[in-house]
Amino acid sequence: MKLEFELRSLRLQSLWPELLYDDNSEEGFNTIHSGRHEYAFSFELPQTPLATSFEGRHGSVRYWVKAELHRPWLLPVKLKKEFTVFEHIDINTPSLLSPQAGTKEKTLCCWFCTSGPISLSAKIERKGYTPGESIQIFAEIENCSSRVVVPKAAIYQTQAFYAKGKMKEVKQLVANLRGESLSSGKTETWNGKLLKIPPVSPSILDCSIIRVEYSLMVYVDIPGAMDLFLNLPLVIGTIPLHPFGSRTSSVSSQCSMNMNWLGLSLPERPEAPPSYAEVVTEEQRRNNLAPVSACDDFERALQGPLFAYIQEFRFLPPPLYSEIDPNPDQSADDRPSCPSR
Repeated sequence: MKLEFELRSLRLQSLWPELLYDDNSEEGFNTIHSGRHEYAFSFELPQTPLATSFEGRHGSVRYWVKAELHRPWLLPVKLKKEFTVFEHIDINTPSLLSPQAGTKEKTLCCWFCTSGPISLSAKIERKGYTPGESIQIFAEIENCSSRVVVPKAAIYQTQAFYAKGKMKEVKQLVANLRGESLSSGKTETWNGKLLKIPPVSPSILDCSIIRVEYSLMVYVDIPGAMDLFLNLPLVIGTIPLHPFGSRTSSVSSQCSMNMNWLGLSLPERPEAPPSYAEVVTEEQRRNNLAPVSACDDFERALQGPLFAYIQEFRFLPPPLYSEIDPNPDQSADDRPSCPSR
């Protein structure tokens, strides 16, 4: 950080020349000459967790640096410069990598008539995301009612402000998407429908006066009745997902969404391999035969003495087994003894 300012008052130098050379005119203040001056400084933030900078409707979290220039017989000059602080949230933690899912069902009633139920089940790969990522939504909507319904999904930001024992809450829409209209007796399936997260502030979870939370709402818009909805909690972090965590999450989600392969089983008796005649035709076998001259040379080479020795050694029977040791150890009587002294 650097503080820059410029003094252009020549009258100050002529009226109070003694102050320009007095470094201890007032306790805690130093006088400076006219002209341009630059002072570099640094300030270490506290080690305690700091809430992320945030601008809300009923409150905010702000950080700034304030500088003052005191002048004799004049009002002080004040300057304030804001800076941003982020409390890092790593989404690679196990709690934020766990899938989120839910199921709900609703039956519509109109006076004495009761229609069939509307069921909704939804799932996302994990709980933690960063701005700019897209959420893959897996959902299944079944409409057994007599009305035409529309499946939708939306990301909401909830701001909660706490002061003097009271709480005020504000809910804002961040992003949304719309599915196809679903008539009576129809079913719609979302196999990874994408909903992108726009640039938003990270979640604030550890501040005592302000909380910022996010949620994914997957719901069915029902005309003339209350919507059927599912709320899946989200955490918007600052440290993105590592490649290894992404691969693990995607593999686990695919396995959990489609488990039909577990029903497959191996046959009780494997089939025999095909015979050579079934694989190779007679024409291919003739083409692959070696020339006659080459075969004759090879046969003459096999009649040599070296091959006969190899054949004789190869087909010798193994030695007979016997429990009698052909090389017994020498007895104690036959062993040479050291001469006595």
